[in-house]
Amino acid sequence: MMSEEHLRDSKAIEESRKKTQTRIAKFLDELKTCSSNYWGLGSGDVRLTVVSRDGHRVSMDVHKRVLSEKSRFFAEKLSQRKEKGVSHTVEISECDDVEVYVETVVLMYSDDLKKRLIGENVNKVLALLQVSAAIMFDAGISSCLEYLEAVPWSEDEEEKVLSLLCQLELHGSMTEVLQRVLSEPSTSVRTDDIFLKLLSGVLQAKDDKARREMKTLISRLLREDSFDYNSRVDVSKDILYHLCHRCLCSLVLCLSEAMCVDSSRQDRGVLMAEIAREADNLQWLVDILIDKRMANDFVKLWADQKELAELHSKIPTMYRHEISRITAQLCIAIGRGNILVPKDSRFSLLSTWLDALYEDFRWMRRASRSVDKKLIEEGLSQTILTLSLRQQQVILLNWFHRFLNKGDDYPNIQRAFEVWWRRAFIRQYADVPDSSQMQITICNYPT
Repeated sequence: MMSEEHLRDSKAIEESRKKTQTRIAKFLDELKTCSSNYWGLGSGDVRLTVVSRDGHRVSMDVHKRVLSEKSRFFAEKLSQRKEKGVSHTVEISECDDVEVYVETVVLMYSDDLKKRLIGENVNKVLALLQVSAAIMFDAGISSCLEYLEAVPWSEDEEEKVLSLLCQLELHGSMTEVLQRVLSEPSTSVRTDDIFLKLLSGVLQAKDDKARREMKTLISRLLREDSFDYNSRVDVSKDILYHLCHRCLCSLVLCLSEAMCVDSSRQDRGVLMAEIAREADNLQWLVDILIDKRMANDFVKLWADQKELAELHSKIPTMYRHEISRITAQLCIAIGRGNILVPKDSRFSLLSTWLDALYEDFRWMRRASRSVDKKLIEEGLSQTILTLSLRQQQVILLNWFHRFLNKGDDYPNIQRAFEVWWRRAFIRQYADVPDSSQMQITICNYPT
C-alpha cells in the first residue's frame, strides 16, 4: 500500500506533467496561427519530433523554409535532402526540456522576438538561449542576449547567466551582457583610489544614520571578501593606516581644543560630539584591520599615543569613553590570538592605556548596549597573562587595590589574578641553565 507521502509526490508529479502538456499544446496552437497568418504557409512539410530523456515525445508539423532560414543547424540537415515536394522527418532525442525546444521552434515563426520575450523570467530565457545556441538559431540567440542585457538579475540568476555564457562560448555577441559584471583592467593604484574615496566618504559623512549603515555594509563586504583567498581586490594596508593617522590627528586636535574651551560654552558639546565621532571612526578602522589581519602595527601605533593619552585623562569621562573602547578592541583581539605582537608592544599598550580603560569602564558599560563586559574582561585577562611574570605582577597588584575600592566600576579580571597567583606561588618554574641543554624543574607546594 502506497504511503501518504508517496501519494502526494505522485499527485504533484502528475499535476506538473499536466501543466507542461497544457503549455505545449498552447505553443502548438500558436505555431499553427503564426505559420498561416504571418508566413502565409500551408501545412508543414517537415515532421519534427522532440524526445525527452524519459521518452516523452512531442511531434509538430513545421516548414522547411522557416527552419532553413532561421537555423543553420536545420539548414545543413535539410539541405542534404534535395527532393521537392517530399516531406521530411526530423527527430531530436535526449532533450533536457521538451517544452523549451517546442517554444524555441515557435519563436522561429515570430516577427518580433524581443517583444515575445517581454515578461519572461531570466531562467526561462536562459533555457531558450541554450536551445537557440544548440540549433544555431542566430535571431533567437541575439534576442535572448538583448533580454539578458536589459533586465536586472538576482545573485543566483547572475551565477547562472555567467555559467551558461561561459559554457556556450558565444564570444563577441555576449560582450554587452558581460559588461555588467566584468571590471576593466586596473592597477592596484586605481583600486586604492576607489577604496580611499569610499572609506573617506564614510568617515566624513554628515548624516550619522547613513554613516552607521554604510559602515555596516562595507564591513560586511570586506569581511566576505576576506574569506575568499582567491580574491584579487582588497583594501590595502597603506590606505587603512593613512586613515588611522588622519583619525588620530583629529582626535589630538579635538582634545586639545576641548582643553581650552569653557565648560559653559555651547560649542563644547559640539566638540565633544566630534571626539566621540572620531573615536567611533577609529574603532571601525581597527575592526577592519583586525579582520584583515593587519592590526599588528596598530598596537604599537596606539601604544605610542602618549600625548593623546595625556589629553584623554583631562577630559570628562562621559565624552572620552569611546576612545577607551579602542584599547578594549585590541585586548580582545590579542586575547583571541588575532593580533601577534612582541611582548614589549603588549606591555607598552597596557602601560599607556590601561589606566584610561579602568577609569572609563563604568561609562563604557552604561553608554552602549553593544559593550560586552565579559568579552572585554576576558580579552584583558588573556592579554595580561601573555606578559612576563614580573609584568603580570605589576599590573595585577595595581588592579587588585583599585578593584577593592571601585568594585563593579572596574573590569573584573579575577581569572587573570588567579592564574598569576598559581604561576607565582603554586607552580613555580625555575630555569636551570646548562651548556648542553636547558632543564625545567616543576616544584609543587601544598596549598
